[in-house]
Amino acid sequence: MSGAGSAGAAGPPREPVRPSGLLDVLNVASIVLDTEGRIVLWSPQAEELFGWPAEEALGRHAARIMVDERHLDTVVRLFTDVMKTGRSWAGAFPVRRKDGRTLLVEFRNMRLLDDLGDVYALGLAADRSTVRRLERDVALASRMIRQSPTALAVLDTGLRYVSVNPAVEELDGVPAEGHIGRTMREVLPHVDTSDLEATARRVLETGQPVVGRLMSGRTPADPEDEHTWSVSLYRLEDTFDEVLGVAVSLVDVTEQHRAGAEAEAARRRLAAVADASARIGTTLELDRTAHELAAVAVPGLADIAAVDLLEAVVKGRRSALQPAEPAVIRALAVQADDAPEALEAADPPGQVARYGPDRLVTECVRTGQPVLVPAVTEADLLRIARSPEAAELLRRAGVHSYLAVPLIARGEVLGSLDLKRMRNPLPFGEDDLLLARELAARAALQIDNARWYQNARDAALTLQRSLLPSHPRTTGGLEVAARYQPAEATSEVGGDWFDVIPLEGRKTALVVGDVMGSGITAAASMGRLRTATNTLAALDLDPALLLGHLDRTTAGLEAAIATCVYAVHDPELRQCRIANAGHLPPVRLRAGRPPELLDLPTGVPLGVGDVAFSTTAVGLEPGDRLVLYTDGLVETRRHPLDERLDQLLALLDGPDDRPLEEVADHLLRALHEPENADDVALLIARAITPGEE
Repeated sequence: MSGAGSAGAAGPPREPVRPSGLLDVLNVASIVLDTEGRIVLWSPQAEELFGWPAEEALGRHAARIMVDERHLDTVVRLFTDVMKTGRSWAGAFPVRRKDGRTLLVEFRNMRLLDDLGDVYALGLAADRSTVRRLERDVALASRMIRQSPTALAVLDTGLRYVSVNPAVEELDGVPAEGHIGRTMREVLPHVDTSDLEATARRVLETGQPVVGRLMSGRTPADPEDEHTWSVSLYRLEDTFDEVLGVAVSLVDVTEQHRAGAEAEAARRRLAAVADASARIGTTLELDRTAHELAAVAVPGLADIAAVDLLEAVVKGRRSALQPAEPAVIRALAVQADDAPEALEAADPPGQVARYGPDRLVTECVRTGQPVLVPAVTEADLLRIARSPEAAELLRRAGVHSYLAVPLIARGEVLGSLDLKRMRNPLPFGEDDLLLARELAARAALQIDNARWYQNARDAALTLQRSLLPSHPRTTGGLEVAARYQPAEATSEVGGDWFDVIPLEGRKTALVVGDVMGSGITAAASMGRLRTATNTLAALDLDPALLLGHLDRTTAGLEAAIATCVYAVHDPELRQCRIANAGHLPPVRLRAGRPPELLDLPTGVPLGVGDVAFSTTAVGLEPGDRLVLYTDGLVETRRHPLDERLDQLLALLDGPDDRPLEEVADHLLRALHEPENADDVALLIARAITPGEE
């Protein structure tokens, strides 16, 4: 095969070619006899096969030294027939070696004629058992190769086909004669064989086999479907280590490969879903949950992802679209991977857009079914984008595949997860659809929880704000500034409150309290305590006595505990009488002195019961300021309370002429941390001289 390949590429060899090792395996003996049957030539192989040295064999009758007396007449007759007719004779015959052993030998006899016209007989002989063994080996190899389901081919050193078995013909869809003398690239022009050919050259050069190399493509046998083959290559050499070519075996592993790919895709989906479970829903904030879903989808699943909710759903109403009804959608989150034009085409978070009934996202939220467009056309872009201008931006961005899956929770369609691909060259497929649906299903529950929580929080916040006072900036002998800061969206609204209550004789009651707990229940309890405080304050009770009445009121509320500071300012006496029910101490600021935490009996929270409260009188001259606050202003999980109170005092230690509104804003900005899970009530009062009101 090597010689044939070389001759075909470069013409006849210009120097001797090394012999095949097959003749050495057969050990063929050569014998030449004259017309009388005497031995005139005796090869070394004949010496080895028959055991007679040349000097003993030459000149003797071959039949006399090689044939048993019983077969002598038959041998003489066959010899005479060959010499007389010139017809060759082949067959097996028992031969007697010099050592007396009998050997079955395969013979081929023929007549020779030299240039002088003399006639001779040539006998070629080989051990029959060796010949039969080789015949069996060749027959076995040939039968196995032809009947093997594995595609087997032999390439010469020029990587041209020398032989192929029927399995190769079936695999390629090309007959054997279409392979011989051609390269793989020529036989299969639609299969990328460059890597395989490079591998075959390395095998020829190094002798190192390559086993189980995967290759994919389409052949004339099945041009519609892509197949995957496991390819192994081995270098072929003769007994003299001459390189003959390379043997190639191919096994169609398409089904196994697909199964493996599906298993890997399933593994990736599980990993993505596990990742999503950890990353989506870390808070009960609606916008943040939507951003977490979009961030999980990009870039692993899409190049740009948008999370949109139906506007009715955002507002807490159910929505069921009719076939001809447009979808009013609020964009919650958009995530893109280096896609500025596609990002520009998307609805900005917070924007409400109206999508006609022909739009794909409308179809998705109306039917509650995914919409998959593997290959996006110009017409598809007009059904994807919110406007023709946005469709042009998507076209320029290179959007080529689209997928929208509904966000469904508790049987209700909330909105959609909208996915597009530009940089990723692969179209969305069934695996992507499965993953998108799993992500959407998990995220929808988190989004629905956040939505209902947001609605409940908004309701509690509305209730709380409606219960807080709208007070004049000045009352009696005080100038007042107040702030209420609700808790962040990660927690529910609490029960903090403040109040400024004008009393008889230009006196003013200042109240700051905190109902323990959160949500509507805490807000409702706060409203009842505020109402009770206002009612009791009108009686001009001593602060300690008033807290005693509030304690009994709180005890009558279901599972309510509250802290409270109640102070009554008397401008005539230039003092405040203060009682404390388990609350943080107020801060007093006096001209020329550092801010101080008032040393008051702390008392116990309201609702504990059967504990007396005490009233402390503190001076409050014109210009002095009193700061009351709830624990949400100073308490954190990361800092000791004493450290935070020192920080409060440091922030208040400034010029005395700062506007109270400015001071209130400054304290909130500096002290109230975003992750704080508590709301804040803050009240600052400055004593004024008569006539400043």
